[in-house]
Amino acid sequence: MKNNRLTLAARPGNYIKKSDFVMQSVDLPPLKEGEFLIKVLFLSVAPVMKFYMLDGAGIENPMDLGDTMRGRGVGEVIESKNRDFQIGDIVQGKCGWQQYVVCDGSPYHMMYKVNQRGLSYSTALGILGMTGFTSYFGLYKVGELQQGDNVLVSAAAGGVGSNVGQLAQIKGARAVGMASTDEKCKLLTDKLGYYGAINYKTENVSERLDALFPKGIDVYFDNVGGELLDIALTKLRRYARVVCCGRISQYEDRENSNYSLLNWHKIGATRSKMQGFFIYDFEEDFPVAEKEMARWIKEGKLTYQEDILEGLENMPVALNRLFERKNIGKQLVKIS
Repeated sequence: MKNNRLTLAARPGNYIKKSDFVMQSVDLPPLKEGEFLIKVLFLSVAPVMKFYMLDGAGIENPMDLGDTMRGRGVGEVIESKNRDFQIGDIVQGKCGWQQYVVCDGSPYHMMYKVNQRGLSYSTALGILGMTGFTSYFGLYKVGELQQGDNVLVSAAAGGVGSNVGQLAQIKGARAVGMASTDEKCKLLTDKLGYYGAINYKTENVSERLDALFPKGIDVYFDNVGGELLDIALTKLRRYARVVCCGRISQYEDRENSNYSLLNWHKIGATRSKMQGFFIYDFEEDFPVAEKEMARWIKEGKLTYQEDILEGLENMPVALNRLFERKNIGKQLVKIS
């Protein structure tokens, strides 16, 4: 059986190009004892993948040219010599950009079975996967959300941000989202639980925040970094929490990746805290988040947005859509 895969051919510039990858077709080896074969159904993309191609993002070792591109996916077990994984099991983990993946059940692939509770398998990479868990634990645990809090979210129409407004609303907080187009801003207020929205490309963000949050911000869920973070720091209430989830403004522009904050002193002045997190620190509680969010979806309290392309060859296009601000919701690619 042949396996098509995308391998790294060049280090990316500010944007991802198809020429940064090479499509290879290789023979799949026979399974050894303890191994199982997964047919990939969906693959996920995230901004941090660009740094995997450059320097490992401080999380993993940098990729070598010729390596299969890293990435998470969801798939079906179609052959198995591992008693813990049976044919027909739906699993999620580190699949890489390829049609098939051979696993041995070791921690490297972080492969585990998923139960989508009647929802699409794609949700294992979105609302009921790492993206949803990032929203859930980032807001509830790191952000220490309280009823009545004023919450600001950047990249609010992205995979993570599209969940945060609703999760805030469920707990009795009020969220405002920032996005790059009027279309996205309308989606935030019409469907995604946001009290208000700011088009940071066309509006004066500082003035709009004063109008929407005259008493200031309790939680800033930051997916962008850079100038938007700097502005938000001037609007913090006393004992506010800044959740450092992502910094896509630096991912996309290597020349300006070391933006220096001007208003960092506001953290001390307001007795606030600013905290980053690694989603796998909450791994033992993933089932709790998955079960609770699945229930909220079925109760109509939580909806999710997916932006799906088709075909392995479109993985570079999908990744680049994040930096071009074209995606609405979780960006995925359907493989099989």
